[in-house]
Amino acid sequence: MNYDLIVIGSGPGGYVAAVKAAQLGMKTAVVERENLGGICLNWGCIPTKALLKSAQVFNYINHAANYGVAAQPAEADLQAMVQRSRGVAETMSKGVQFLLKKNNVDVIMGAARVKPGHQVEVTDAEGNVSVYEAPHIIIATGARSRNLPNLPQDGRHIIGYREAMTLPFKPQSMVVVGSGAIGSEFAFFYQSIGVQVTLVEFMPTILPNEDEDTSANVARSFKKMGMKVMMSASVEKVDVEGDVCHVHIKDKKGAEVLVDCDVVLSAVGVITNLENMGLEETGIAVERTKIVVDDYYCTNVPGYYAIGDVVHGPALAHVASAEAICCVEKIAGGNPEKVNYNNIPGCTYTTPEVASVGMSEKKAIEAGHEVLVGKFFFKASGKATAAGNNDGFIKMVIDKQTDEILGAHMCGDNVTEMIAGIVTARQNGLTAKQVAASIHPHPTMSEAVMEAIEAAYGKAIHG
Repeated sequence: MNYDLIVIGSGPGGYVAAVKAAQLGMKTAVVERENLGGICLNWGCIPTKALLKSAQVFNYINHAANYGVAAQPAEADLQAMVQRSRGVAETMSKGVQFLLKKNNVDVIMGAARVKPGHQVEVTDAEGNVSVYEAPHIIIATGARSRNLPNLPQDGRHIIGYREAMTLPFKPQSMVVVGSGAIGSEFAFFYQSIGVQVTLVEFMPTILPNEDEDTSANVARSFKKMGMKVMMSASVEKVDVEGDVCHVHIKDKKGAEVLVDCDVVLSAVGVITNLENMGLEETGIAVERTKIVVDDYYCTNVPGYYAIGDVVHGPALAHVASAEAICCVEKIAGGNPEKVNYNNIPGCTYTTPEVASVGMSEKKAIEAGHEVLVGKFFFKASGKATAAGNNDGFIKMVIDKQTDEILGAHMCGDNVTEMIAGIVTARQNGLTAKQVAASIHPHPTMSEAVMEAIEAAYGKAIHG
């Protein structure tokens, strides 16, 4: 069967590419070997947010007295939380199915291999092989949890994010290895529902891609809730004895620390799903486990493209979607704006939440900028205080000479809903003073952005 475009993978890169192509008049098919919506909708960003919401509700109930509400102490039912999370994922996956059907995109279930001559070979669950052709083929197969030699995942004692999302029992203790967004979110979730968590990070700070002030604030919050946080530390090996994991950790002083736990969660990053894809046979170039592409996601072989986690760049759902739209519009003969990788927002959904865009203070200085830094702490925010959680701050990094917003770093309740404003301002060249001159509503968390900018210029009224 012939198509104008075949997309391999139906995650936030793949399904967006397929829908956009169909909207532009292309006869389109998407190939998926597991669940429509990919990892993000089924095993990543969406179901984890459902778990974190359950943890938040659990915490609200247990601190209801702080709000003048009398309530019985809550009990965390992990299986009920998991069931709700899976229900949310299923709903969103059905939503993707609806979008594809609405836009007349054919869905082909099975494992795909690209072949020379603009062909895609698909093997279904019964082993039947079919071949499809299209002048344009997009590879969007995503990534999976990285399996390290010293942390061999067995699905029960040493697990990845999939197992962490559907644990059949509530462990008493857990060691989480890696404090990026995935590790920090799961560490927060399990600590919140009563699991004793030890978070181990190889770098000197947790959330190592964030500004140092943000990382320090989240680390303090984690420690305050009873989590053990070990930085500049590494897990050397794990000995499993019965149902106990003996975790050998080298601390920042080089000493070995032995931590016993029920479960070890390996959250040390992801690796691309490119095995058995036919890339070598087709001649598609790969560099350091990533497909090599140009600014419009063309590979070195005409008619073959790649987007999302399989190409170099941030492994984020919204990045994959942006790449998908850019790629498809170029295929359709348009002149799309290139994805601006210097203006990609990052979000972590712990409590406090973390959101950022642009350069950290340290990186801005290293890049040669003379910077102004303004911070506004939510302790001075009426909305945050009324809401009962004033932990965190807004930090703005500004070029002293040009008033350019070099970076924004947010830590606090609901800041993931606020970062898009700064992303939009930076994308359209607004200066810090122009953002501050825009009237921000009161009382809101968002007015802290205005206050932080004013603080950078020594003009803050409330900070």
